[in-house]
Amino acid sequence: MSPDDPPRPRRPRYKGTHPRHFTEKYKELSPGQHAAEQEKVLARGHTPAGTHRSIMVDEILAVLAPKPGEVALDATLGYGGHTRELLPRLLPGGRLFGVDVDPLELPRTEARLRDLGFGEEVLMVRRMNFAGLPRLEAESGGFDLVLADLGVSSMQIDNPARGFTWKADGPLDLRLNPQRGKSAAELLATLDESQLVELLVENADEPHAVAIARVVHGQEIRTTRDLAERVRAALHQELHETERDTETKKSLQRTFQALRIAVNDEFTVLDQFLSLLPGVLNPGGRVAILTFHSGEDRRVKKAFLQGLREGTYAAVAPEPIRASPEERRSNPRSTSAKLRWARLP
Repeated sequence: MSPDDPPRPRRPRYKGTHPRHFTEKYKELSPGQHAAEQEKVLARGHTPAGTHRSIMVDEILAVLAPKPGEVALDATLGYGGHTRELLPRLLPGGRLFGVDVDPLELPRTEARLRDLGFGEEVLMVRRMNFAGLPRLEAESGGFDLVLADLGVSSMQIDNPARGFTWKADGPLDLRLNPQRGKSAAELLATLDESQLVELLVENADEPHAVAIARVVHGQEIRTTRDLAERVRAALHQELHETERDTETKKSLQRTFQALRIAVNDEFTVLDQFLSLLPGVLNPGGRVAILTFHSGEDRRVKKAFLQGLREGTYAAVAPEPIRASPEERRSNPRSTSAKLRWARLP
């Protein structure tokens, strides 16, 4: 190292023997340099920081049955794990369009996939939402298979700066695209108590919505910790101590989910996607959608069954497919996932 070279940044320091905070997990955040650390984390049934474990990969491949020469759409590219498995099965001659709205993670995902050898002739990456499907259909000539994984990626959840989790303190943001719209903190400030109750029930079926709204409404809430503390306070008054810990954790998850759905207008976007979907599929086209809560699953089920009745779809999943017991043990984030599929004539 020359005297003129800038000093190397020191690794994050942390108390104790193991890193606790996101930025301290420098080995997990550098998989190329610390592959062994990644394996240790995966062996414990956890997801390494800054990464994402794709859910139900084998089941999705079986449903979509990708073939060489076909054109695919990954409508929620995320970390790129599903695309990484689909693309080799489309070659030679096939192509895949990968889209996402996250301006922070999308460039990183594209760089990883390019490094694996997927050039622009086979992988087209676009930053956009579902509203752009007709434009993609014109560019692609239609899709033989479409995948939508509606879950939030682990790298979004784990990073406190994104504000997706009650487990770490950070700004209460929750936007998939932090460059657009109101943050969750800004949205909360505009809601009266009855509107907050309605949001918690509609978006998350929250059974303690009234108690939570009573404590949260009118308070200055800027961070994930601010909100989590008030939800805990509401449930402390509402629940017996024998059920308090378990039920409080569930209510925290549901409260953050409800706000995230509202901030990103996820139900409206999903309804739009489901209505546009048949028009971008080629004859015999297959679609697979992974959902993670009842509000999403109800919409997908209803749209598929309506399409079946009207003859738009030739077949749909009679029941949702769930992750295997082995996958649920190794990756707990797969526990709530439901996979539904549909096929055009």
